[in-house]
Amino acid sequence: MNVTFKKTYRFAVKSSLYITLFSTGLVSLLLYFFLTFSWEFVLYFAVSIAAFSFFVIQYRVEHFIYRRVKKIYDDVSLLESSTFRNQPVTTDMATLMREVKKFASDKKLEIEMLKVREEYRREFLGNVSHELKTPLFTVQGYLSTLLDGAMSDKTVRKKYLERAEKGVERLIHIVQDLDMITKLEVGDLNLEMTDFDIIKLIQEVFDLLEMEASKKDILLLFDMRYNKPIMVRADQEKIEQVIINLIVNSIKYGKDKGSTEVSVESITDDKVIVRINDNGEGIEKQHISRLFERFYRVDKSGSRDAGGSGLGLAIVKHIIEAHHEKIYVESQFGTGSEFSFTLEKAPQRYSL
Repeated sequence: MNVTFKKTYRFAVKSSLYITLFSTGLVSLLLYFFLTFSWEFVLYFAVSIAAFSFFVIQYRVEHFIYRRVKKIYDDVSLLESSTFRNQPVTTDMATLMREVKKFASDKKLEIEMLKVREEYRREFLGNVSHELKTPLFTVQGYLSTLLDGAMSDKTVRKKYLERAEKGVERLIHIVQDLDMITKLEVGDLNLEMTDFDIIKLIQEVFDLLEMEASKKDILLLFDMRYNKPIMVRADQEKIEQVIINLIVNSIKYGKDKGSTEVSVESITDDKVIVRINDNGEGIEKQHISRLFERFYRVDKSGSRDAGGSGLGLAIVKHIIEAHHEKIYVESQFGTGSEFSFTLEKAPQRYSL
């Protein structure tokens, strides 16, 4: 790395001034007491001393101090990626110290971020491994049992093949969710913006999940009767997936004979907010900030028994953010949770 220095002469000027003042004063006193005093002699002497001091000090500073500073810069490989690489380094010590301090602070922050990312990477890989391993081992176990002799029993064969198929379906679901979230993160998923009635869409999701909710005797309902359509502008298919994922979560973690209530409210002239409330087990405060991470689960021990890819909330967050909207979560442990997200009203400005 070749460092270019932006020179400053402040240090040399000040140092040569001090030397000049001292030398001139001393010579003036000597001339006054021992020889004939001459202003012309004093002036020539001062200029000569000042020029000599300046060039000597500047030369020594550049070749003794700054050359060693340059060596330090050359030896630090981290500077290759810093802002110093394409900019000259000043020889002014105060400015130099500020730049180095800022560089050190930036690098410390960068290292901390890398540590966080590395921890997240390890956790993510572990979660992916676990999510894929469970259905893979399930499928392998059923197929191995059939190959070991259970194939001849038609009843067992059918039951094991059906279970193996469910394991394969779960693997496909995980891969599809991973593919979608990857596209969302890189901005490669195009949104087809249309105007649609959000109330009608929610009712269709209720009808779709009615049997799932009935297994736990959970009631799906609106907070009130909506007599008029509420038109929003968004990607209907993606918003449907958001609502499905949130309601499925409320069913999965809701208490038996509970309820999931959905409300749609106008918050500004051009925004509505969709709220999904349940009276389930709720979420402890320390988990809320990480709910939308991929594969993050509040209940590490038993939540996988409920199925799912572990990517539902992460997908919800990315879909809402792809619409340039916000998603919120409020929860009280033991009481229930509320997930809400905003949407843009259709250009016709339908009123509630």
